[in-house]
Amino acid sequence: MKKQLVVPKFKSEEEEAEFWANLDLSQYFEPSDFKRGMVFPSLKKTKRLISIRLPEQLLLKVKVEAGKLHVPYQHLIQKYIEKGVGLN
Repeated sequence: MKKQLVVPKFKSEEEEAEFWANLDLSQYFEPSDFKRGMVFPSLKKTKRLISIRLPEQLLLKVKVEAGKLHVPYQHLIQKYIEKGVGLN
């Protein structure tokens, strides 16, 4: 380790994202400082609530399909979107 990294308290996620985006970690760490396989169990993905209008028939079909798969319909819609944009 080169020098101590001091992480400030952030007022918002945007402020924190800007801090990490502009930080040069090579000033603070050597490659040997990093370990493979680290797990962060409490780290959650940030989600944002949106509103979208769908045709009633489409929503009903999604709900039926979600019922067959035993998953919440909103989760199924999210998976369809992820697949559509190539994230999954």
